[in-house]
Amino acid sequence: MVQQEWGAPENMRLAEIDRPEPVFGEVLVKVVAAGVNPVDYYTARGMAYNHVLDLPFVNGWDVAGVVEQVGYGTTRFRPGDKVFGMPWFPRAAGAYAEYVSAPARHFAHMPAELSFTEAAALPLAGLTAWQMLVDVAGVGPGDRVLISAAAGGVGHLAVQIAKARGAHVIATARAAKHDFLTALGADEVVDYTATDITTAVRDADIVIQMFGGESALRALECLRPGGILVNAQGAWSPGMARRAAELGVRATEYLVEPDHAGLEALATLVRDAALRVHVDKELPLEQAVAANQLVGKGRTIGKLVLTVAEHR
Repeated sequence: MVQQEWGAPENMRLAEIDRPEPVFGEVLVKVVAAGVNPVDYYTARGMAYNHVLDLPFVNGWDVAGVVEQVGYGTTRFRPGDKVFGMPWFPRAAGAYAEYVSAPARHFAHMPAELSFTEAAALPLAGLTAWQMLVDVAGVGPGDRVLISAAAGGVGHLAVQIAKARGAHVIATARAAKHDFLTALGADEVVDYTATDITTAVRDADIVIQMFGGESALRALECLRPGGILVNAQGAWSPGMARRAAELGVRATEYLVEPDHAGLEALATLVRDAALRVHVDKELPLEQAVAANQLVGKGRTIGKLVLTVAEHR
């Protein structure tokens, strides 16, 4: 699915392009499924990380598939291995396609417990949740963790990761999604449309914030003194550092990066039955425009996934 100009997902068109070839240290992966994320939608609109991208552009970063070919020096995988990953982000990975070529360390072996569809839903959202919670915030037993947009792609995985590391999880979502989050292990669920979150939560150790702007600034008020807010949209949250200093809390922006160690940690949680991936809807590659339109509405529970090829 090739985008010839920025502005909207509707500018994507099905087209034939050259198959990528792996260079030293890379693997060529035959894509079976590709996850769809909000960043895909905003990139298509020209609103995300387009300064590192060129047209024509093939969207998508979430990949699950089968290694077709390995470049010289690559020992981590062999042809036929099932893998999943988030290659190249935020540079173009081209996941909405039949083949992707990327460094071997941008992938990990796919857990046998996951289907290709589920594995394609995990990398970008899972790594975002893992890196924000573990690498940045250092979540541990007894921590009170507030997770915004908890029923979404990153959020529903963050709830489970935090619980697996012994935290007390407070999740925000509309009332219709509360049962879903409780089933994932959330200890408390707050309907942000009916309750002022700054009144409901005042003593969080960690806030995982998925939205920028005013909502991020208000979320700082939910922290205890010295607590930390990790913001996935810090670039859209001017004044965050100043407001954090006024409140005696910490705040940092964060952008996910490819990380095979993080992928392997997520795979371990899956194998231990501590993490499950919820796929809201599965669509064929040809319906990538529709998938992006759905993601853009911001009401998806879990993830949307594009099926690219059948695997036998």
